[in-house]
Amino acid sequence: DAYIIVVEKMQGLLSVSSERQKERTAYHILNEYVQRSNGRGSNVYIVHRLDRDTSGLMMFAKDEKTQRTLRDNWHEIVTDRRYVAVVTGEMEKNAGCVISWLTSPTDDGGQKAITHYRTIKRANGYSLVELDLETGRKNQIRVHMQDLGHPIIGDGRYGIEDVNPIGRLALHAFKLCFYHPVTGELMKFETPYPNEFKKLFLKK
Repeated sequence: DAYIIVVEKMQGLLSVSSERQKERTAYHILNEYVQRSNGRGSNVYIVHRLDRDTSGLMMFAKDEKTQRTLRDNWHEIVTDRRYVAVVTGEMEKNAGCVISWLTSPTDDGGQKAITHYRTIKRANGYSLVELDLETGRKNQIRVHMQDLGHPIIGDGRYGIEDVNPIGRLALHAFKLCFYHPVTGELMKFETPYPNEFKKLFLKK
């Protein structure tokens, strides 16, 4: 009866709490729902995380064996994982790739990070960019957009803090495709990007 649950996490919600942050999280909310539906003792297991300020699709496992399978074989199982972001400035309307070595906890020169990007639209001093992760390093997209000179709006850490017209980080995980680890079936999930992103590109 092993299976996977894919949910859409709202911006501002932690994926899972740490020892420092014991607040309600996407994990707590989903776990409570599963226990109400399937009885106490039913749990979910987190497979991957999204930053607090990033919204979009997240995957949870229904048992520990499925969680381990997904984590250990992530790059073979996940076929497509894409984000959309609103960045400052009007990027050239083309596709490209950013490759860099991001800092890692151990002194090994960092971890190779690869992000493919494509500009979808430009208007009003912003660009809507689709991002395809070849690797999944911490803060990879935010660092790579900064490297390109087009930081994500609302990103106080890797961007320009006062450029925040929608009051949030404009980064959304909109597509997730993977092979089911038990049945082998290709599963495809997609969610529209937030309305507040769209409003930034309306004609003024």
